Amino acid sequence: MKKGPFEPVRRTSEAIRTMEIRGAGRIARAASSALSEMVEIWDGPSRDELLSDLKKAAGMLHATRPSAVSLRNAILLTLKGAELEEDVDSIREAVRNNSSSFLKASREAVEVISRIGMKRIPKGSTVMTHCNSSAALSIIEAAFNDGRIEEVYATESRPWRQGQLTAGWLAERGIPVTMIVDSAARFFMNGMDMVCVGADTVAANGAVINKIGTAQIALAAHEARTPFMVAAETYKFSPETLMGSLVEIEDRGPEEVADPLKPEDLPGVKFKNPVFDATPPEYIDSIVCELGIISPYMATEIIREMFGGFRSLSSGRNGSDFRWL
Repeated sequence: MKKGPFEPVRRTSEAIRTMEIRGAGRIARAASSALSEMVEIWDGPSRDELLSDLKKAAGMLHATRPSAVSLRNAILLTLKGAELEEDVDSIREAVRNNSSSFLKASREAVEVISRIGMKRIPKGSTVMTHCNSSAALSIIEAAFNDGRIEEVYATESRPWRQGQLTAGWLAERGIPVTMIVDSAARFFMNGMDMVCVGADTVAANGAVINKIGTAQIALAAHEARTPFMVAAETYKFSPETLMGSLVEIEDRGPEEVADPLKPEDLPGVKFKNPVFDATPPEYIDSIVCELGIISPYMATEIIREMFGGFRSLSSGRNGSDFRWL
């Protein structure tokens, strides 16, 4: 591998792996930008060599978070059709244009989601959120500015405590916020008018894969009859699940859980650190995407409309069988 062209991909991969870049949308945009930056500085003469290097780059980025469907989709959409181009300059232009379109659509999707989702929040509401979702926070901010939200309860979201980012972001905007430990979600649920969270992945059956702890919050909301709303851009919907594939749940290292101790300080103790869990569709009242508000059971239709099924996304344009991942 050439050191120069791969530097943006290495830098971005490391930032994703170490959680410097976190959140499904931010990860997806960072990966797309890295691929676009890579082709701009790639200076080899061979079309086939560039395609080979792009495939290696795609693998490097995907390996950082293999269970993140948003990352996978961003890579595939950024590289879509590049293998059908005839020369280096055409490949470079295709990747550049794909990335530009993806980044624009991704950012615009959050703005549209905020306008749509905030209308579902009643005036004077107290809302709970979990982890740190730009899409969910966009709804909360829009609803607060419209006089619909009085206070937000943000969970810590251990072990990385992304809830601190959420609480700080809300406080900076003058939105009253209270941080609670994850295990207190049910304790406060009866006082909530709405739960609003983001999504890492939306499966074809309507299940939502999101930060660990989301499913138990949804269960508590269901039991308390508190509406549970998910904010998710359409690129977080998983075409692979349409073909029967299961969403892989990443299990990270024990040092994140043992902190500030070290795993070796607790001899004989095993650790499990799943990053995500699956919230069943029956606990989800609505999913807000840039196409509108849908029932989770409409996820299949969104996947077919956006991606045309599994083959068109995993393969190249026009039915090509070239696979990047």
